[in-house]
Formats: sequence, C-alpha cells, structure tokens
Amino acid sequence: MRPFRAPEPAAGVVHGDAPTLSVVIPAYNAAGTIGEAIESVLAQTLAPIEIVVCDDGSTDDFDAAVRPYLDRITLIRKENGGEGSSKATASSAAAGDFVVVLDADDVFLPERLEALTELARARPDLDVLTTDAFFEVEGRVIRRCYTADWRFEVDNQRQTILERNFVFGAAAVRRSRLRQVGGFDESRRYAADWDLWIRMILTGSKVGLVEEPLYRYRIAQTALSSQRLPLFRGYVALLESAARRPDLGPGERRTVANAIAARRREVLRLELYEALDFAPREIRSRAAAIVRDRQLPLRTRAKALGALFAPRAAARAHARRRGSTWVGAGGVVVGAAEAEGRNEVHEPPGPLSHIRRRLRS
Repeated sequence: MRPFRAPEPAAGVVHGDAPTLSVVIPAYNAAGTIGEAIESVLAQTLAPIEIVVCDDGSTDDFDAAVRPYLDRITLIRKENGGEGSSKATASSAAAGDFVVVLDADDVFLPERLEALTELARARPDLDVLTTDAFFEVEGRVIRRCYTADWRFEVDNQRQTILERNFVFGAAAVRRSRLRQVGGFDESRRYAADWDLWIRMILTGSKVGLVEEPLYRYRIAQTALSSQRLPLFRGYVALLESAARRPDLGPGERRTVANAIAARRREVLRLELYEALDFAPREIRSRAAAIVRDRQLPLRTRAKALGALFAPRAAARAHARRRGSTWVGAGGVVVGAAEAEGRNEVHEPPGPLSHIRRRLRS
C-alpha cells in the first residue's frame, strides 16, 4: 500500500471493493497535447472503464488530433463555455463510481489509477482522492505540488478549504456525491474545482492524498493561470459565494472573510500591473489604492508609491521585469533563476495550480 494522508476514519470503516473509474478530459484548443494525454491513460497499469473527452468548442485542428483514438474514447462536443462547463459536461457523461479528471495539457504517470484505486479500497469513506504531482516547465521538473510551504490538510479540512484550495485538482471524485452536490458549476470559468471541494467538504465529504507524484503538470506561459487578474477576481467571487452559506460557524466565517480580504488585496496589486501594461491613464488611481491599503506589505506599497509619482518610469521597469520572467501555475516565477535550476515561489501553489486551461477558453 502506498503512503497516503487522510482524516481519521470513523469507527467501523473497513476495506471496500475496487471502484470503477472513468477518466474525463476537458479540452480546449489542445490539439498539440491531447494525444499524449489520452496515451497516458491507455498506458495505465489499471485501466479505467472509459475515457470521456469533452471538446469545449476548440478552433484548432482538434478533430485530427483525436481521430486516431475515436474507437477508444467517448468524444463529446459543445460550444465553448469554460472550465466549469466542460468539466460538468464530461463528468455528466461518465459511468464509473469515480470520475477522474485529466487536463488535456497534462499526463498521468502509469500507476496513477492503480494508486487511486488502492486508496479508495482502503478508505471507502473518502469522496475525493488525489495524488501529489510534478510541476514541469518545458519538460523539466521544477518542484512537486505539495511541499513544506504548501501542505495537504488532514485535520481541519472544513475550515482550511475556505482559506485555500489544498486539493490538487486532477482528482478522483465519487460520482454519486458529485451529483448530490450539483456537480461542477457550469457558470464558473475560474476555480470550478475549488468551488466543488467547498460544497463537498462543507456537506460532509473527506479528501485523501496518495503521497506520490503520479501526475505531470505542465506549466506554460500560455496557460490561463498566467492571467492572474481574472483568476483572482474569480476567487473573490467564489469566496463571497461561500461566505453566504448559512451552515458556516463563527470561526469559518472569520476564515472566509480573511481569505476574501487577502484575494481582494491581490486584485489591487494585479490591477496596477494591468494598468502598467495597458492603461497608463489608470496607473495613478490604482497605485493610490494600494498605497492606502495598510494591510499590504510595505514593499508592495513602496513600489506603488513610485508608480504614483513616476508612472512612466514604473511602466518601463515593469516591462523589463515582464520580459525576463513570467508567472505560471501556483505563482511559480519562471525566468533566469529557474533556468539555472532554481525556482522562486511567488505564492504557494494553491488554487492556481489546480486551474490551468488555455488563454482563449
């Protein structure tokens, strides 16, 4: 049995039968990667009962890319609707006991489904199962998802999920519970996974982790997670929705309020970056909003003060930094330091590492 982490089981939980697994692959303009994703499922040491691919209105040569696999997959086509819509459509067509998500840009390592099945048998009380993952840039592993600065939560999953998304998103989800909570929210273009985990955990589900990296997560500059401003606005909307739930305790309400405030501060910072890139007339007003926010780090406010009084110089400096580095999934800063085999983490790989689709989705 592989090492795993999970909340303590209730008394009387015993090993169960092996569940059936359906792999679902939401895809948008992924002609260059979908073949490798499908091949990684076909190469599993334990095969799923089906592979469901949802084409979310792709405009590239997706048809040609999936043509060699049409006899081994179920292909669903739909108009472009974003992350939540494509995952909801794919999962609603699945028949397995668990729905296992694979992003079209990524691949499973050969024993991933076997490991998830082992955990499901050992802990039939768990509704969400995931594994650790390798983060890759251009084929090079730069870190694992779970580290000392980003932990999988075991003891207080209910409160922690309101603070941060500790669940690596390419997870196996019990289909009966997925239906019970309403599935993936089709209206969410951002943070559909996090939204689902909140609804599941707050209504009694538990999450388990296989402590082996059995997923290759590709960080690309063209990834949607590089578009951090709309993502963080999505996080604010998600957490505001969670804050309106009537079943939160006082401590949970404080946690979600703090999480909302933190993401709103990040939105302020990213709005300034957007102005430095595209809206010079708005630089001063956005910089002033940061300077006034005493909850932001002093260094951030100092930079904003510089932009307030010298907006053109600040824009030039920002352009130089943007030209040499970029921020991918999990806030991983990729640039000169990474090229030398080092990596700077701009922020922990939380929600960003779980939501990565193409820019035009």
